[in-house]
Amino acid sequence: MQDEIVRSLVWADYRLAVLFTVFIPLVLLIWAFVQKAEAIVRLLIIYWRVASLLMITVYILIAGGPVGFVSGFLARLLIPLSLWFWIDLNEDIEDRPNSPLKLALTSWRWAVTVYCTLGAIATIPFLSCAFVPGVVKETFCQFLREPPLLFKQFFHPNSQPGFLGFIGMTGLVVYLLYLSYFVLVRLGKQGRSAMEQ
Repeated sequence: MQDEIVRSLVWADYRLAVLFTVFIPLVLLIWAFVQKAEAIVRLLIIYWRVASLLMITVYILIAGGPVGFVSGFLARLLIPLSLWFWIDLNEDIEDRPNSPLKLALTSWRWAVTVYCTLGAIATIPFLSCAFVPGVVKETFCQFLREPPLLFKQFFHPNSQPGFLGFIGMTGLVVYLLYLSYFVLVRLGKQGRSAMEQ
């Protein structure tokens, strides 16, 4: 009975993730681009760069890579940070006249912040799947792999899980290199300003 509850919660989480982290921000990006709302477009481009860690996580979990449990947790921490970190973008968005786009963006930012925060807290028990040898094969850890495996079935039915995991790990290495460059070099130069200097 408890296993079924956990499985249901994991599937509900993945459905919410598709809504809050894929569909809504995609609609907002298109809407902001059409309305030429530069600060919103810039914020959403930054969001997509950071949120790409979620897709990397899906590919790693397809292959059963333990690091996928950690990358998924970190993605939930980095996404809200990326949405509120930038002083200049926050000011530009706040200074915009009230509009349906501004309301939709603000509502989504708060909703995804709450969603990711609660998701990160709920994911903490699954972090043991990354650090305890052999535990990835246990039912508890497999619950988080079920939605990525369904993704594979739909979008990569003829691909080997190992190959998709390799793509995920390559993406993770590139992501970590870019994140390190940002933290160690760019952040010191431009601080909390999203505009290039």
